[in-house]
Amino acid sequence: MTLPSAAPQRQLKHRRQIDVQVFARGNGLWEVDAVLTDIKTRVAHLAGGDRAPGLPLHEMLLRLVVNERLDVVEAGSETRWMPYTGECNEHGDAYTALVGLNLLQDFRAGLRERVGGVLGCTHITELAQVLPTAVVQAFAGEVIDTRGQADGAEKPFQIDRCHALRSDGAVVREHYPRWYRPAKAA
Repeated sequence: MTLPSAAPQRQLKHRRQIDVQVFARGNGLWEVDAVLTDIKTRVAHLAGGDRAPGLPLHEMLLRLVVNERLDVVEAGSETRWMPYTGECNEHGDAYTALVGLNLLQDFRAGLRERVGGVLGCTHITELAQVLPTAVVQAFAGEVIDTRGQADGAEKPFQIDRCHALRSDGAVVREHYPRWYRPAKAA
C-alpha cells in the first residue's frame, strides 16, 4: 500500500478525535458512548469570542442504548463545547429520534432522515455514522457468532463485507473453510 510521505516541516493545526466505548449493562442492553472532540492548535476566532489553543472547539457526546439485536432503545446527546453557545446545544435532543432504528438495517439512511441537516447537529450526526461497525466489533465473539462453526449456523456477518474477507479469498479459505466459495470461472 502506498502512503503519501509526511512533510518534514508540517505543523499540526487541527485535531479531531472520535472515541467510541461500548459497555455491557449486564441485562441484555449495551451502552454506546461516542465522543467527538475538535481542538485547534491556534486561537480560534469564534462569533462568541476567541477560544484559546488546546481548548475544544467541539466536544459532543452521543449515547445510545442498544439491545443484542442492535435495536436502539434509548438515545440522547450532550454538547459540552461548541462554537455557538446557546444555539449549538438547543436541538431539543433530536437524537431521541434514533430510538427504533437498528444499527445493521439501514441505520445511516434512517439517521439522515431523522436528524440530518437542520434537524440535528452536523457533528453529532456525523459521529453517529461510525457506530454500526464499532458496536459490531464490541459484539463480535460475545453476542455475534463470528466463526459460524456450529451446526445450522449462518454465514458469519463479516464474510463478503471487505476485500480481505471475500468468500473466494485466501482468508476465508484458511480461517472459515466452511464458508469458502471458489471464484466462478469467467
